[in-house]
Amino acid sequence: MATMQTHPGTEQSQPARDTARPPISDEIVVRVAGLTKTFKDFWGRPKARAVDNVDFEIRRGEIFGLLGPNGSGKSTTIKVLLGLLYPTKGHVTVFGQSPRDVKTKARIGFLPEESYLYKYLNPGETLDFFGSIFQLDGNERRKRTEQLIEMVGLNQARSRTVGEFSKGMQRRIGIAQALINDPDLVILDEPTAGLDPIGCREVKDLILALARRGKTVILSSHLLADVEDVCDRVVIYYGGRIQAQGTLRELLAAPDQIRITAPVLSREVTEKALAILRSEGGDKVRLDNPTQNLEGYFLGVVERARAQAKTSGATSGNRVAEFIRGGAVDATSSQADNVLERLTKPQAAPGEVAVQSPVAAPSVDLSRLDALKRQEPAVPSTPTPAPDAPAPASAAPTPADLSKANDKLSGLLGGKKSS
Repeated sequence: MATMQTHPGTEQSQPARDTARPPISDEIVVRVAGLTKTFKDFWGRPKARAVDNVDFEIRRGEIFGLLGPNGSGKSTTIKVLLGLLYPTKGHVTVFGQSPRDVKTKARIGFLPEESYLYKYLNPGETLDFFGSIFQLDGNERRKRTEQLIEMVGLNQARSRTVGEFSKGMQRRIGIAQALINDPDLVILDEPTAGLDPIGCREVKDLILALARRGKTVILSSHLLADVEDVCDRVVIYYGGRIQAQGTLRELLAAPDQIRITAPVLSREVTEKALAILRSEGGDKVRLDNPTQNLEGYFLGVVERARAQAKTSGATSGNRVAEFIRGGAVDATSSQADNVLERLTKPQAAPGEVAVQSPVAAPSVDLSRLDALKRQEPAVPSTPTPAPDAPAPASAAPTPADLSKANDKLSGLLGGKKSS
């Protein structure tokens, strides 16, 4: 394939919309109007204006990107949408309600930038715990837990505690916990941080699968290639304000150049085409071969290697969970062990086997036993006290002879001894 452009420069790939996705609904899920958030110091004086008069709307089924450098106001906006911060000014609604409403929160799934998980729980126990928060019944929790563990590629690590996981594996279980309640609005803050290229591709496929279900996704990421692959619209923050917003096609289109793609042609035909184009565009017309991006090449290499080798790390190529895709498949796994019961049991040191200490048997007086057999009076024996046994009470003290006490006392005082 040959690519001809009428203007020199770097090729920009235009994101193609997934044809399997339904059209974006007109229903507004998130409405932000005049949002301003000012942080104050101890005395109530304005210290920093994190968000300054921001306006945007997000519709059902849309993948919406929040972009901007560090400290530009993205995380503050997300916290306001979650009801964790109160806006200083402006109005914010989620599903037409206040973001602080409990019923609204139940329809949101959130993956924070840093995963805060209980490090002594394994993946199944972690998802079971978060499922119980949303009051899912036991069967539904077990079904979703199995599907999500399979989806994020942690089947091989299901017996390990989360505290042993690498950052990438923690992100995987974090994504699973954000989806345990099958939310209508999914907010992902740096979801691909720490993930390998395979995991990044799977997260993007998952986001597209959520959009096909009519879910709304808010994606905040510094990896612009990931945003470009999946987002329908983006806003770009700087200094707490939105500097640009719109669809990717609108923002990335270069109106002063076009691209012509053709199969490999003969030298004569190519020269004729170039001559015609250069007669109009001059020296700005150039000819080169299109290249695939590094991600596509990497995934192709791994796919070929998977047929010849195995890995003990996180697996890839896993299907999106059935309940997220809208399917109904019963989980076949048994219920996870009771978390509290397992945590409260004494744990053996690594490499050791816990052995219960036997109870010491009571000591036996053999001489008394023989006497009972012969029906003779037993000779009292002095039992050997146990190491921890209290000392036996001493016999009553014999009255001391004090007849010479006066003589000793007089001798000490220099007096005469009594006869």
